[in-house]
Amino acid sequence: MCFLQAIEAKVDLALVDRSGDPHRKLPASEHAVVGAGPEAAPPVYREVEGVVVPTDVELATLRRVPAPIPWKVYTIAFVELVERMSFYGTTAVFNNFIQDPNPGTRTGAAPNPNDPEAQPGALNLGQRVAQAITLTNSMMVYFFPLLGAWVADTYLGRFKTIVYAIIIAEIGHVLLTASAAPGMLEKPPQALGLFIIGLVIMAVGTGGFKPNISPLIAEQIGQSVMQVQVTKKGERVIVDPNITVSRIFNWFYLFINVGSLVGSLGMSYAERYVGFYLSFLIPTLMFLTTLPVLFFCKKYYTQRPPEGSVLGPAFKLLFLGMKKGFSPNPIATVRRWNNGTFWQNVKVTSKPAWMTFDDAWVDEVARGWAACSVFLFYPLYWLTYNQMNNNLGAQAKTMMLHGVPNDVMSNLNPIAIIVFVPLMDLGFYPLLRRFGIRFTPIKKITVGFFFSVMAMIWAAVLQHYIYKMSPCGKQASAKCKAPINVWAQTGIYVLVAISEIFASITSLEYAYTKAPKNMRSLVQAFSLMTNAFSAALGFALLGLADNPFLVWNYAIPGFIAFAAMCVFWLMYRGLDKREDHLNLLPTGHLVTPAHAADVELRSGRSVDKSSWK
Repeated sequence: MCFLQAIEAKVDLALVDRSGDPHRKLPASEHAVVGAGPEAAPPVYREVEGVVVPTDVELATLRRVPAPIPWKVYTIAFVELVERMSFYGTTAVFNNFIQDPNPGTRTGAAPNPNDPEAQPGALNLGQRVAQAITLTNSMMVYFFPLLGAWVADTYLGRFKTIVYAIIIAEIGHVLLTASAAPGMLEKPPQALGLFIIGLVIMAVGTGGFKPNISPLIAEQIGQSVMQVQVTKKGERVIVDPNITVSRIFNWFYLFINVGSLVGSLGMSYAERYVGFYLSFLIPTLMFLTTLPVLFFCKKYYTQRPPEGSVLGPAFKLLFLGMKKGFSPNPIATVRRWNNGTFWQNVKVTSKPAWMTFDDAWVDEVARGWAACSVFLFYPLYWLTYNQMNNNLGAQAKTMMLHGVPNDVMSNLNPIAIIVFVPLMDLGFYPLLRRFGIRFTPIKKITVGFFFSVMAMIWAAVLQHYIYKMSPCGKQASAKCKAPINVWAQTGIYVLVAISEIFASITSLEYAYTKAPKNMRSLVQAFSLMTNAFSAALGFALLGLADNPFLVWNYAIPGFIAFAAMCVFWLMYRGLDKREDHLNLLPTGHLVTPAHAADVELRSGRSVDKSSWK
């Protein structure tokens, strides 16, 4: 974790003494006297990207508030809403489509949908095959973002990549619809083959869409660094772009879950009453509405141009730092990598030809690598979350449904998120800020792990009672149910929802705020790819995804997540203390002034170009 320890070293910023020459640079040691008393040196102000930012005293004492959110942000959020509606509208019925037998209808719908225990089905491949296919789909959906991010950052830019990704995903949706056509369901092997091809193509499209939509929406805010402003009531506050980004992603996530709720709830009833083809067709048609919105609003969006491949230089920087700290003695190597000079040694080296960037970009890359190291813990978090994709739906079948489709229960998760996001963003977080409590990203992620552990404990205990109360004991099934109301699962979905608000939303925020501006899609893709790693880990637990081992299927991921939570906090509590310093790093520049054009430059604000390589 050399890059983690190194980034915790103090980052020197430009210091400005307003009592004299505003451009005179002061050593970092002089900053310690700020607010020390009337005889102390005058206040010292830091300048980042041509903007005077708050002093340490102001950072510690002034209340922080978000900037207003521009209207164009909501248009991008609508595009994400529809994309998630189409994605979750289809994946919500995957389990029943793959696992259960056709009840004797041409469309797979329940013959008597009003029967409280009616169950639609199609391919009759069983729970383990259904779990394997859904895990494989998760791996693809969250692996392809690396490709989509690379294309966006290097060649097309985010906007064009999103448009092409929508077109590709639409092709996949059409194939899914064809696989569930009444005539095709009469040929299960052919239906399965067409279904798999559709999944792969849809995963490619989703991979191009997901890593680019969240950076695009956050880039629509004009402010990039913290500034002190006075409110209409005369209060001096810090307008913090990181809080603005956090607010944007909170509401962005709410839009995601509105789409998820509409898609999964509506399509669950569509499969039950009409058939699977309708569950796939409606999302296909709805997804088409995103293209007119994007084309109409294109001229209003702030768009960063692609700057060529920056992933190579970022890796070269990491390897160069490792090389400079290497010693034949392994203990000495570890000490050098973790003594706080890792990235400073990269800066002072005799620069090879490929180092066509300034020192500020090195600081940004160091911060980006630290963010990526944070995401390495996320596969263990998603291991608990992914239980909703298949196993909890199967668990619902073994309880009394009382007319509720088994895959409708998962909608409690987006409902809880829709309820809790406004409460958190408009109530809980502002209250903490008013009392001066810094609920930083590392703390949020740790709390998110805790709630995911609680969800798995609930699921394991509930499964224990299903086995205990079912007439078939540990062979409980849809035909041998336990006399437990299916709404007993409510706590699981609510706890997972709360964990997402703290962990999942924060991953979007952290990937955006900690990545170099010309690598935001790539860092976001790395964050998303942790889901793919989690799906791969899920294969190791596949043997537990059936009777009589289902209690352990929930208990083991819960135990793993608890251990990960403890190690995570111990490792990153130091990074948590450096949050403000990391957020105040100036923008680095790569290659040439033309390539270095960023949001600030295109908005007309002057920037000192003397440090550009």
